[in-house]
Amino acid sequence: MEKKYYKHKIENLLVINRIVTIHYFEFDKRFVSAEETHDFWELVYADKESILCFSDGEEIELAEGEILFHKPNERHALRANGKTAPNVFIISYECTSEAARFFENRKLTPDKGLLRFIYAIIEESKRTFDLPYSDPDLKKMKLLPQPTLGGQQLIKNYLEILLVNLMRNETEKEKTDAVFLPQEKIGERVAQQVVSYLKEHIYERLEIADVCTALNYNKSYIFEQFKKATNHSVMAYFIRLKIERAKRLLRETSFSVAQIADKLAFDTPNYFSKTFKKLTGYTPLQYKKMHAH
Repeated sequence: MEKKYYKHKIENLLVINRIVTIHYFEFDKRFVSAEETHDFWELVYADKESILCFSDGEEIELAEGEILFHKPNERHALRANGKTAPNVFIISYECTSEAARFFENRKLTPDKGLLRFIYAIIEESKRTFDLPYSDPDLKKMKLLPQPTLGGQQLIKNYLEILLVNLMRNETEKEKTDAVFLPQEKIGERVAQQVVSYLKEHIYERLEIADVCTALNYNKSYIFEQFKKATNHSVMAYFIRLKIERAKRLLRETSFSVAQIADKLAFDTPNYFSKTFKKLTGYTPLQYKKMHAH
């Protein structure tokens, strides 16, 4: 007897029709953009430090870790606060789904678990498009001569997953009041504690023993949990945090390379410069010159 199968038609809550631009900016503290308006959506995420957003004449402070949406045909602009140098992710896209209206005039704080989709979009865009460094006037993204296989589709999919989950998190209430954290959440909590401690001591010299003593964990446990959560060792991550802080200091202050190296407790300015170039692709002086007015 022949079996009959029912082919379930997938209901799409939200579909991204086109990606327009993708940016990851490292602004200086005096950055001011021109006002603009366009017939597609724009998502702005403050990755490091805060930034001021202007939406149809209203000033909105976007704190670190927050997302703001500009709906089609909304006049908007960006401005650094004059005190700190922000890192900002911006993606503009066309979406005609009715569900997209959920994001009109929305400022959201995504769960940390959703941030991986933002960073995945950034990484896929680098492997797919030939994006100029920090160009606010970019109007058309050019494909790389040999773009990564399926990069455009993954960017679209990651953005759709991010948006659907943001909607879900805002509209669904917690269905459980679990007292005990699952093992993977415990690991994430340990990593968060370590990162917080490293940030608090960014201007100091630290050893892994210092972290273990301060947080009362043994070395092997911290190493295992932190590596699982971040894919980095604690000390390698600490160096990356120091270089990110150095980038801010180069954009925000008039400190010399030697002063920044000393301030961040690098052994020598030469070691600082080599590490900076290894992680950013630029020497500190080249980076500072790119952001000079």
